[in-house]
Amino acid sequence: MKTTLFSTVTAMTVGVLLTAVSCKNSTVTPTPDVPVGELRVSTPFADQTNQFAFDLAKQVNTAEGQTRNVFISPLSLHIALGMILNGANGQTAQEIQKTLKLDAQTLAEANTTYQNLMENLPTVDPGVTVTLANSVWNRNTFPIETSFQDILKKTFKADVSAENFDDPATVGKINAWASQKTNGKIPKVIDQIQGNDVMFLLNALYFKGDWKTQFDPSKTMDSPFNLASGGTTNVKMMRLENIFRQAFRSTYTAIELPYGSDKYAMTVLLPSQNTTIDALINSLGSTDWAQLQKDMTPGEIDFGLPKFTLSYEIKLNNALSALGMPTAFTDRADFTKINAKGGLTLSFVKQNTFVAVDEKGTEAAAVTTGGVSTTSARVPILCDRPFVFVIHEKTSGTVLFVGKIADPTKTGNS
Repeated sequence: MKTTLFSTVTAMTVGVLLTAVSCKNSTVTPTPDVPVGELRVSTPFADQTNQFAFDLAKQVNTAEGQTRNVFISPLSLHIALGMILNGANGQTAQEIQKTLKLDAQTLAEANTTYQNLMENLPTVDPGVTVTLANSVWNRNTFPIETSFQDILKKTFKADVSAENFDDPATVGKINAWASQKTNGKIPKVIDQIQGNDVMFLLNALYFKGDWKTQFDPSKTMDSPFNLASGGTTNVKMMRLENIFRQAFRSTYTAIELPYGSDKYAMTVLLPSQNTTIDALINSLGSTDWAQLQKDMTPGEIDFGLPKFTLSYEIKLNNALSALGMPTAFTDRADFTKINAKGGLTLSFVKQNTFVAVDEKGTEAAAVTTGGVSTTSARVPILCDRPFVFVIHEKTSGTVLFVGKIADPTKTGNS
């Protein structure tokens, strides 16, 4: 089974499982204290991590094909891999850091931003619910370096629990945590614990926002949607005539739909008739994204957006290996900052997500689990063909979610 990529309201849990394989030694650099009370994401960090978001979206979209929906949370995955990075050494650490686009800064600098995000991202907009949570579950016979635990607790605010992995009830505990942190949207992240599994690291990101200006349900009606395959299907098309920030490119039109008090937004990217959704996704990058935010201007639009609900699951080993961190998934991996004796590998990273978009707003959930997630004439702009959407925090430009809707009537990726 696979997954969906973009969403308006999203909850996400990221888990990473480590299994035994090889060995080496090292220490952890302490994380400097972080200013509290204000969201502080440097422009380089935002640009680099947004590039990671779009690179990941390209990899997942290519793997899924043009007819499948996609929904991922690059931010949740980034935080989960940030925890893993703090446990890595040598080439393994270098590859993960480069994949995360953090190779131009020190690990301590990156940790400062992670801590600030954990503490302050949820409070950016009181009209939008955003929660971030991390947890680490390790086999109670498997010792974790104290320095690594300290980083997890201080920087990532993680709950660290030593559990009996041979007790079937432990699976229920981990799944219950994921469900609770995602408002019940991701009820299960693991089916079982293998004998060589020694650790799960999970990040949960949940987002729920009402549109700043909501759609009128009485104006929602059945409307044709053109599929990438060439056919059509009927969707529930919501309509709203209002002033939106917008920008027009030769290959797409961008429309921004704000949530709450306008600190968060969904930006819908509708490809032009002369291009494809895949070509649009492949053209996205952090530089273009930053310029788009500057170029968008308000204008009155008659806008149509389909209602949709999606559940999605995807394994990310191949995508992350292609992005530059293959060693972590092999027996050559070096996670000696987790346990100095080594012998660990990242056995898998997967993501489960959920998203629902309606007249009121958006709700979504995601779990990443790793085994060691306007014109004056007001011509209507209808999303009546496959489109991309990005959910982002506007002050820092941080991308929380990226999605592609190929068929709004599909509730899964089958």
